[in-house]
Amino acid sequence: QVQLVETGGGLVQAGGSLRLSCATSGSVFSQYLMAWYRQAPGKQREFVALITTGGSTNYADSVKGRFTISRDNAKKWVNLQMNRLKTEDTAVYSCNAQNRPNNYWGQGTQVTVSP
Repeated sequence: QVQLVETGGGLVQAGGSLRLSCATSGSVFSQYLMAWYRQAPGKQREFVALITTGGSTNYADSVKGRFTISRDNAKKWVNLQMNRLKTEDTAVYSCNAQNRPNNYWGQGTQVTVSP
């Protein structure tokens, strides 16, 4: 079992930055692929970024070059640094931990980007 708690959301102006963090507990963090997803009002949840157990990363095209995902296996954290935010980045951002067949989600944190 893995528990995920996201922090760092909030209100920011377009062009600004936010850093989301996901603290984990309850299992061997280093064995989990970690990812961030987001869901905007009226839209389906979409992939944002992932980082593998080996540290490889992948990003959605919409955030590539602006967002950076990182992990600290010792502290059991995964972070999402979001720069040059756009109004279309407004969504609830959720942390995800995968180690098949297990798949865990955090409760989400709201990110609102104003014009």
